[in-house]
Amino acid sequence: MDRTDIECALRLADAAGSAIRPLFRGDWSHEQKKDRTFVTEADRAAEAAMRSIIEKQFPSDGIVGEEYGLRNEGAGRQWVLDPIDGTTSFIAGRPIFGTLIALLQDGWPVLGVIDQPILNERWVGVIGEGTTFNGKPVRCSPCGELSQAVLATTTPHQFSGDDVDAFMGVAKAVAERKIIYGGDCYNYALCASGHVDLVVEANLQLYDYAALVPIVEGAGGTMSDWQGHPLDAGSDGRVIALGDPARLEDVLEAMSGVDLDDGHHHDHDHRHDHGH
Repeated sequence: MDRTDIECALRLADAAGSAIRPLFRGDWSHEQKKDRTFVTEADRAAEAAMRSIIEKQFPSDGIVGEEYGLRNEGAGRQWVLDPIDGTTSFIAGRPIFGTLIALLQDGWPVLGVIDQPILNERWVGVIGEGTTFNGKPVRCSPCGELSQAVLATTTPHQFSGDDVDAFMGVAKAVAERKIIYGGDCYNYALCASGHVDLVVEANLQLYDYAALVPIVEGAGGTMSDWQGHPLDAGSDGRVIALGDPARLEDVLEAMSGVDLDDGHHHDHDHRHDHGH
């Protein structure tokens, strides 16, 4: 990993934070209702600031952004940006949203940043290197058995159909009162820091999960889809993050009994045979 890529990612996080901070807990009172005005302003300003830095420094790189879409779609290197992951938390004044920045090489996440600009908390993960929190190394926690795990998910409402049963299977396998709701990307950061053992979610977009992978895995954890396959640009948006990779079979077993279609692209296994 080239240091200039990491330095660029940190500059992107700084720029996004500068755009977001002035609008957090903004004065909503002059609006007829709590609409998305401030969050939309913050989202767009943060992404525009990040895109302009990438376009200047790496003009041939691709960009995938939640707000402004695709640039240089065919490029091998793709920056994936979600300026505010956790818009509901932002609207509610909860500082557990985050700016997500990822660099993909040929569809694989190799660099990830989760930045919480209000608390000034930043997790950086780089494939082949350890994950850091505000510059200091962090590690996921071991988890001897699933019944002792702290499970996090943003909302149970993200699950529908068979996904509900799969999630409930995992929820039943962990101890009562050890499930936390809300948090979006922040839960994955807490997993990397050893506070949360397991995150299970569905319906995520590439910009929701790309940055998380290097962060969780660089801290000794594992991320996969609900079949246990590694995540890449073609994954179906169902994700598992685990602080202790030894528990993956337990999680998949807790989900089983549910016939989940493998929504990944068809050449997945073929590509994993070639050194991925």
